Amino acid sequence: MIEVRALSRNYGELKAVQDVSFDIGHGEIVGLLGHNGAGKTTIMKMLTGYLEPSAGTIRVDGLDIAEQRRAIQRRIGYLPENCPLYPEMTVLDSLDYHASLHGLAPPRRATAIRRAVERTELGAKATAVIGTLSRGYRQRVGVAQAILHEPVILILDEPTNGLDPSQIQHMRGLVRELSADATLIISTHVLQEVEAVCGRVLIMRGGRLALDSELNAIGRQPRLIVTLDRAPAEAEPVLSGVTGITGATLLDRDGDLRRYALETTAPRAAAPAVAEAVSQHHWPLFGLAPERQDLEALFGAVTLETLNPEPAEATHV
Repeated sequence: MIEVRALSRNYGELKAVQDVSFDIGHGEIVGLLGHNGAGKTTIMKMLTGYLEPSAGTIRVDGLDIAEQRRAIQRRIGYLPENCPLYPEMTVLDSLDYHASLHGLAPPRRATAIRRAVERTELGAKATAVIGTLSRGYRQRVGVAQAILHEPVILILDEPTNGLDPSQIQHMRGLVRELSADATLIISTHVLQEVEAVCGRVLIMRGGRLALDSELNAIGRQPRLIVTLDRAPAEAEPVLSGVTGITGATLLDRDGDLRRYALETTAPRAAAPAVAEAVSQHHWPLFGLAPERQDLEALFGAVTLETLNPEPAEATHV
């Protein structure tokens, strides 16, 4: 869907992006991370055709952006970090205006606007003047504009900026829904949002791609986490004896419940055997799932160069 090869962008002597390459397939939700000045926004602007690369190529859906920029832009929905809105317009007027810019015919336009309003839960503010809206509602107007023409690629810069917890939960659900028909790139400083919705992460450092990894492959050797109401003296020998498990240690405790970390090279394959062992001992099973790795620790390691990746190549985990 998206093919980026040796992408670079210079501002005079400043090398904002240097020799970045990656592929993103249809339906992926990819988090684009990095400290301020790492090159994230520059990459997004080049992907959307608003900024020309100094070197390298971008192909979207088989099209070269240098030759077919307009055709590619029709396939893309973009939410900038500081989304420009017309404060004197109502929400519906703004969406109607953007629908006309996308070339949607009036019959289709009404349907598209209605669907965008429903998806972003803007119905209560549909006739409100944008200038009177809270930051969270303005952000939702920006998202509605980005998805209005049902693009096959969505690039969202800080999509949960200004949203309250319930709105964030709704936004996560919307992102997952959109991934059924579109490819998403999400740039954010909130690592929890990446962990909640993304399956893959790209981390930029100093204009270079420092890491390209599936989220479930980052960090330490994956472990299987099982939650029981049994003490370590009783549980650990049983869990350690399960086929495919090389060790079991108490991870933490919450009241009567204890979480055990099971060392294994194949967490998902070992899970049925663990469940069977627990069942044979007639113990209640309160939880059994592969461990989610610590993205915050990985991000810190990559951006602080403690992983020591090659300077011109991304580290693949």
